[in-house]
Amino acid sequence: MSDNRGPMLSVEGLTTVFTLPSGTVPAVTDVSFEVGAGETLCLVGESGSGKSVTALSILKLVRHPGRITSGRIVFKGRDLLTLDDHEMHAIRGAEIGLVFQEPVTALSPVFTIGSQIAETLAVHGVARGRAARRRAVELLDAVSIPEPARRVRDYPHELSGGLRQRALIALALACSPSLVIADEPTTALDVTIQAQILELLRDLRKRFNLALLLITHDFGVVAQMADRVAVMQAGRIVEQAPVRDLFLRPTHPYTRELLASIPGGRRH
Repeated sequence: MSDNRGPMLSVEGLTTVFTLPSGTVPAVTDVSFEVGAGETLCLVGESGSGKSVTALSILKLVRHPGRITSGRIVFKGRDLLTLDDHEMHAIRGAEIGLVFQEPVTALSPVFTIGSQIAETLAVHGVARGRAARRRAVELLDAVSIPEPARRVRDYPHELSGGLRQRALIALALACSPSLVIADEPTTALDVTIQAQILELLRDLRKRFNLALLLITHDFGVVAQMADRVAVMQAGRIVEQAPVRDLFLRPTHPYTRELLASIPGGRRH
């Protein structure tokens, strides 16, 4: 039974390693953080700091030679690391949505946007047939894709980069998850489209009371989006704080270096 007073997601002492010919290499070491209902936590750090591996670990999607060696991932009172593949399949997409960095690789090129959303709805028993089709149009409308009834018949290559990312967000929201993990969702987009996608995510979070785990290397995104921030360096979280406190009073030298590297940033 989940405790509604506790965090929606609690990651406790997570360690994920990769076994290579040269030996075992830790990618994520003793990572702990929480995300509350309706909250945005930004996981921030440089490329290679372990952010994406953390996201994949939460959903048990780390591929060989990677493996989770210790920790707990408690979502709505259940430790995901104790669940089998069938139980995890029911959670991925339905209760936890994932927005990938690059929609070109995340969306299938051989199926229309509408059919991909409908398939997700069918797999999780939400809707089928005409009801799924109507729901797909509603979702495209919710993410502000123009002419959703027409666009639902489009293939991913027929959409611009910004519209593809919106379609991917619609897919992540299809089954009304309570938590969305967005892994660098604006990196591949130009600045204007980035701003639109971030505004969309803010709006959707409020409208659907989503918990959002937003992974980024960009402190500009953090400033716009975060309630709280967790800073990763070399597979470890070195600092966590409310966003205002982190910008005004960073305590870890690495955080201060990152903030100082922002154009116009000041050294603490």
